[in-house]
Amino acid sequence: MHARVLRYLDEVVRRGSIRKAAEHLHVAPTAVNRQILDLEAELGAPLFDRIQNRLRLTPLGEMVLTHVRSTLREHAALRERIADFKGMRRGEITVATTSGLAGSLLPSLVHDFRSSHPGMAVRVMDLPTTDIAAVVESGDADLGLAYDLSLRPGLRTLAASEWQIGAVVPTRHALAAQSSLLLSECVGHSLILPALPLTIRSLLNEAFARNAIEVTPVAESTSMALIQRLVMLGEGIALLNALDVLEELDRGALSFVPLRDAHLQRQTLMLFARKGAELSAAAELMAESIQAVLARLFAKKL
Repeated sequence: MHARVLRYLDEVVRRGSIRKAAEHLHVAPTAVNRQILDLEAELGAPLFDRIQNRLRLTPLGEMVLTHVRSTLREHAALRERIADFKGMRRGEITVATTSGLAGSLLPSLVHDFRSSHPGMAVRVMDLPTTDIAAVVESGDADLGLAYDLSLRPGLRTLAASEWQIGAVVPTRHALAAQSSLLLSECVGHSLILPALPLTIRSLLNEAFARNAIEVTPVAESTSMALIQRLVMLGEGIALLNALDVLEELDRGALSFVPLRDAHLQRQTLMLFARKGAELSAAAELMAESIQAVLARLFAKKL
């Protein structure tokens, strides 16, 4: 099958329609439709069920799509290997991660990576944890970075590290001078908590229950940016992972005081990739960079 047909079919499935695929590819819808029809004629069966202007893959279409996406991934990896061979050091990497990590850890990491490898293009996907696993397993992302993930059979762990939860407070707050805290010392203050379905909230809820502590947060959110801003505005203190507020800690805008409760589990941060698939040269470099940064931060006892 011609490379153009592969791209067209993949985009039609991703965008959900021939018109949207054509807009993304910057070609006429008739050109996309012609390629799909020609491929169906060649295979002798339809790839899509066309129901009320909606396209749904047939069983044959599902089989062909699996082959198409595998071929496109292998083609991209081959192009990167050729570029490496020529000394061009060009490539593309897609990292799927949480909104918290995308807003705190990744900006400086991507900046440093691009400074060392200016020919590399980095795409960061901000997704819920369950979706992160899915896009890595499907091959839509090269690497996944998430907390407390139950790995699927189609994934493999590249690195894992445990990170302590603590109180995030304004730098002039009374708790900022403490070397560590207990949860019971935090409940006298207005609490701003990460909301479910973030895994950190489940760990906090379990620790509250084990310590027989009842809490009524003044605010809850899945947005780390919102939680950080509320703390800086003096609305209360937050219970987070230090990596969630990395840039604010570096700037001295916030302080992090670790919690020492025995019943409070640490968060396990996992870097993973698709099982059975060789990472491209660009993805290997990015994986090494992520591991090096996490090792350096871990050594600082964040």
